[in-house]
Amino acid sequence: MREIDQDGFAVAHAAGGYVLDVREPVEYVGGHVPGATLMPMSTIAARASELPSDTRIHVICASGNRSLVVTDALQRAGYDAVSVAGGTSAWRFAGRPVVTGMDTH
Repeated sequence: MREIDQDGFAVAHAAGGYVLDVREPVEYVGGHVPGATLMPMSTIAARASELPSDTRIHVICASGNRSLVVTDALQRAGYDAVSVAGGTSAWRFAGRPVVTGMDTH
């Protein structure tokens, strides 16, 4: 599986799923999924060792484009990763909660 829809992601998120936000810090500060870990796309290769290897990684960006690229790279590297379809924009549009600032909770 390469992509997860918003409803499936909402279920995974509620169950404590790992969320990796690959947007830039200014985007993250403006509103992100609660609990999301910020790791901008440009830093993934250098920071991949920080990612969990024993759980699914839900990769999210603004609309789903960057997250697909990162998901493909992570899958090639052996991670269980899926891209969140529609990204943070769709999450917010659905009325789901977002956090502003650098706080992850």
